[in-house]
Amino acid sequence: MANLNKKQTYGLHRKRDKSLGLLELIAIALGGMIGGGIFTVLGVSVSMIGIFTPVAFIIGGLFATLAAYSYIKLGIYYKDEGATYSFFKKTFPNSSFAASLIGWWIVFGYISTLALYAYTFASYLISGFEFANNEWVRKSVAGSIIFIFTLINIWSVKGMGKIEDLMVYTKLIILIVISFVLINNSTMTLPVLIENNTETINILSILIVASLTFVAFEGFQLVIHAINEMEQPTKKIPKAIYSAIFITISIYVIIAIGAILSIPFEDIIQNKEYALASGADKVLGHWGTDLVIMGALLATSSAISGTLFGASRLMSVIAHDGYFPYSLTKRKNNIPTHAIIVMAILSFSLILVGDLKVILEFGSVTFLLVSFLMAFANFKIRKRTNSSFIITLFAMISLAIGTILIIYHEFKTQIEQLYFIGSLYLILTILAFIYSKFRQQTTTII
Repeated sequence: MANLNKKQTYGLHRKRDKSLGLLELIAIALGGMIGGGIFTVLGVSVSMIGIFTPVAFIIGGLFATLAAYSYIKLGIYYKDEGATYSFFKKTFPNSSFAASLIGWWIVFGYISTLALYAYTFASYLISGFEFANNEWVRKSVAGSIIFIFTLINIWSVKGMGKIEDLMVYTKLIILIVISFVLINNSTMTLPVLIENNTETINILSILIVASLTFVAFEGFQLVIHAINEMEQPTKKIPKAIYSAIFITISIYVIIAIGAILSIPFEDIIQNKEYALASGADKVLGHWGTDLVIMGALLATSSAISGTLFGASRLMSVIAHDGYFPYSLTKRKNNIPTHAIIVMAILSFSLILVGDLKVILEFGSVTFLLVSFLMAFANFKIRKRTNSSFIITLFAMISLAIGTILIIYHEFKTQIEQLYFIGSLYLILTILAFIYSKFRQQTTTII
């Protein structure tokens, strides 16, 4: 007990390094957002709305901006590095079920993005081979990359950090190069493309795709996790998050425009799991394909590593509060090894039972729901957070509509996937309820 008290005292009184500046904070957000998202959702988007894909990315970015508003207000008010989970728990302190529910949903949202990034990594890695469309080969490779980064995260925080920094900055450079190379090698202009594609796409379809792309903007909240490592968080948090979202929208839109101008739609649609690589060889040559694949592998690898790192620690914190099995709190050299391993196993399980679209949709629905709950929490204490009634209400409505649109799309097109997603939420909600009741009983006994 004496050693524990020393550690607790050290944790409370140690001097924090406040060295993170605005550029570093923007980089943290970009590292979280520009992962496998653009490589994952591009093919799905083009297959649904064609030339209107860039518009969907812009609207998806606006959804993310509205979601970020409440995160920023709550982050500045609470100044808690626990972000989503901590904000909701503090806003509704008398409801253990609310805390448990947000904990289970957000962690499994991260598990779905982990699965999404690993699936996309595998798709691009094997895209040049004759077995590129073999689903079981793709899933095996996805499991292997999760296993590799599980070992890296367990091995060393410092080692993981150096690898992550290298991947984040390299992938940004490559993505920018890919964007302008695609546009410079385009075979037509946007007016000509619009004229040649006379198929009518209604606004509802664009909004559905915009909702599906929301998962590609997930990650801006990582800035809030670093609140204890920055000076003037009141100024830096909003600047960093809004700047990162704007940069992400710009990169996504430029890549989308370059892709639809230079790569035939049939190639993108037929090979949507690795859409950019599918047509890059014809447009950019062999070196261009290699560049696209390298960018995809770096982007997804960075996202896998960062998600495992951050979400496993969140899982450990939630377990410490009693809402997950207590064994997930176990750490070695301050690394939550049990949580990392469990996250890896669950994400691979999701890959085994689902495909790209169902994983994408589960991730988008989860983060839309969680962002709606954050907006609801901010709306509840809007006077304390000095938030706009109109903006917060509009954010809640927009995020709720985005969630409903995905559910509607699933109901109309693939109701089996809706049953699958609904079953997952039912299981998560039941488990959250059980653990909240168990925690209440434990607290009462103590």
